[in-house]
Amino acid sequence: MPNPTVPPADLHRHDGDGWVTCGDHRHWGLFGAAGLLLVRRDVAGAPSAMVLQHRALWSHMGGTWGIPGGALAPDEKPEDGALREAAEEAAIEPAAVHVVGTHVLEHPAWTYTTVVADVAPGHTVEPRAADPESLEVRWVGLDELDGLNLLPAFAHALPRLLAMLG
Repeated sequence: MPNPTVPPADLHRHDGDGWVTCGDHRHWGLFGAAGLLLVRRDVAGAPSAMVLQHRALWSHMGGTWGIPGGALAPDEKPEDGALREAAEEAAIEPAAVHVVGTHVLEHPAWTYTTVVADVAPGHTVEPRAADPESLEVRWVGLDELDGLNLLPAFAHALPRLLAMLG
């Protein structure tokens, strides 16, 4: 049986994987990182749910909930990286995503770009854990967020990210 606190050897790997030291802490992604905040809307057009990932226990801040995402590959644009990571981790097809905007968190030695998006018209998204980086991936209602242990940086940014969706 695999050890839930040790990453499997067969994960997706590329030259951007690695830690960057930033002051007294570190971040994953030698060239920065990006993630996808994908929402669906209710009949009135307001955001009602978002795709969240329950992070594997072996990952940084494992056991928390956040968005699918990860390290950018060399020369990869943040939007492309977020869509790639969402496909790898959550089985979200890039064609099913309509990008609304981006939010960039900048540190002296590292950046994290959140790609904020809606489900594209005519598409249905049924997210699922598509690799070992997730305990679970699913639609989470906005009314459920208070009951989840959110990744702290995601929880901090969430009001600004939701404001981008109107």
